[in-house]
Amino acid sequence: MTEVGLVFFPAFDWAISPDHPERQERLLYTRDQIQEEGLFDHPAIREYRPRLASDEEILRTHVVLPSLETVTESHRIAAGGTIAAADLVLDGLAKRSFALLRPPGHHANRFVHGSRGFCTLNNEAIMVDHLRSRLGPDVKIAIVDTDAHHGDGTQDIFYNDPGVLHISLHQDGRTLYPGTGFITERGGPGAYGQTVNIPLPPGTGDEGMLLAMERVVLPILRDWQPDWIINAAGQDNHFSDPITNMGFSAQGYARLTEMLRPDIVVLEGGYSIESALPYINVGLLLALAGLDYSKVQEPHGRREPQPRAITDQVARICGEVAELWERRSEEDLGKVFGEAEFFERRRQIYYDTDNIYESQQEYIRLCRACPGWRAVYTQSTRVRQVAAAVLLPWKPCPSCRQEAEGQYRQLAAEGRFQQVVWQDPARGRESLKE
Repeated sequence: MTEVGLVFFPAFDWAISPDHPERQERLLYTRDQIQEEGLFDHPAIREYRPRLASDEEILRTHVVLPSLETVTESHRIAAGGTIAAADLVLDGLAKRSFALLRPPGHHANRFVHGSRGFCTLNNEAIMVDHLRSRLGPDVKIAIVDTDAHHGDGTQDIFYNDPGVLHISLHQDGRTLYPGTGFITERGGPGAYGQTVNIPLPPGTGDEGMLLAMERVVLPILRDWQPDWIINAAGQDNHFSDPITNMGFSAQGYARLTEMLRPDIVVLEGGYSIESALPYINVGLLLALAGLDYSKVQEPHGRREPQPRAITDQVARICGEVAELWERRSEEDLGKVFGEAEFFERRRQIYYDTDNIYESQQEYIRLCRACPGWRAVYTQSTRVRQVAAAVLLPWKPCPSCRQEAEGQYRQLAAEGRFQQVVWQDPARGRESLKE
């Protein structure tokens, strides 16, 4: 068994535009640096190939509108490469794995009308559901998202899922896309408290990120005791990144990886293509493999020390998040979600990459025996007729399964929706009783 299995895919055939930050050079410079350092020849590191994600693997997690055929092959390979990275660890070929691939995925919601934040399919979420399909619905999985942008898509997918703990450290949403990820966003009625957001002020550097890891992330992980830890390793927190305002360094990323000890790392954002990514990824790879990363350093520019005022602000944020976690079991869910049979939420979602607007209405069954089934109605400037979906959790109680099946059949019989989707992640479409 090797220490680290590396799955690499640069997506040569996909770019938003030839000079857009999200292009193939993001990973080609990294590959050159890994090659130059001789890491492909090190016995602790072995490279593996990605694969295409199947329709079943994608639709276990997503509802894609108008159809799955609109998704490009590069997004399928990025999702499939992430699954391949998980299988390396599951099958005992590697102790840990690193999915070094693009396009990224953490801004992709459960419902997909197009691309948001360069993301169409949520690679981590598809991989998490793949893990559960192999290990069973009782496995506990933690996702720690360290991208500078809030992992809003991953949060959306696991918002009401008690089997997944989602922690996101990111630049404050008041100052950066997607404008979400506030401390008050804590999850749905079936998983309240398991959405943990740590919004950090612009200018946060190594000191602040590692402080948040030490005071909040690691204690929460020790308390929750996940079976698997996934790191959504966005690298746009770097001080040289052109589209964010943070101050993290390559050394900081390596130290974070050493502290977190993730089972699987998945690349997300990061757009300082020459000045940062090659060195961050080398440091991350060394840390994953348990090798010395102390000599890793960016060749150009230097990190400014984090101002004391920012350190104090990060400490206050950490204290507030930690306190909310400690008293999550004391919350009166009736006051938060009401006492009716269903909790309703309405959302307006903008797909900035494709300039699409979506309107969504969701009803979550408030159930004492399981997370509850959901009915969602959605339409967009791309899919103008309303589509409906009935979603089961991974472990529905018999009553919720029966209710959900009845709701699906009723919606399908009405004939007024563009399509009606049934999603049962544990059993698939064949779980519907005839």
